Amino acid sequence: MEILVTGFDPFDGEPINPAWEAVKRLDGKVIDRQHPVHALMIPTVRYEALSAIKRGIERFDPQLMIAVGQAGGRMAITPERVAINCDDFRIPDNKGNQPIDEMIVPDGPAAYFSTLPIKRIVMRLMAAGIPAQVSNSAGTFVCNHVFYGLMDFMKKEGKGRRGGFIHVPYLPKQAARLKNEPSMSLEMIVEGLTLAIKASVEIGVDERMTDGVEC
Repeated sequence: MEILVTGFDPFDGEPINPAWEAVKRLDGKVIDRQHPVHALMIPTVRYEALSAIKRGIERFDPQLMIAVGQAGGRMAITPERVAINCDDFRIPDNKGNQPIDEMIVPDGPAAYFSTLPIKRIVMRLMAAGIPAQVSNSAGTFVCNHVFYGLMDFMKKEGKGRRGGFIHVPYLPKQAARLKNEPSMSLEMIVEGLTLAIKASVEIGVDERMTDGVEC
């Protein structure tokens, strides 16, 4: 099974993006000695990010895809449950786009659910001592845009690919500059994403557990 993992370039004036810093360290890894991982940086730009992912799919033909993004203010690695069909950017993206209350896919459904085992991922991370929690909102910025667009693409393509989105916290160097926001070390983020990939390649239903923040 080929695996594609994506991370955004820096945005909103940040010099780095923890998503890409972690994802690029996964490039070339082989999970369970049989599942190669390919890393791809995507632009924090409406629609261009989705185009980059589609090119990555054409190149690597992955059966599992995980998009990763930065969630400033969060204290844990958070697999996202649901993507909504709405672009409502609080800030401009890296090319100045700032849509308000616009649909991502005009003929698309209101929402898509992740096809990653989000609760299994959380359990594996917590067992390893890594803070993790299911999130019920991926926001309405480019992260949600990519999450929704990826799920819509896979649904329409109909080839049985699986995928979803995971948010990661700031790195400590960012948190220190941003008045002590919550953060997580790069090493822990990389370990957490590796465990998330391992949990996702397994066949079977997700774990049943109570989890998930209210917002």
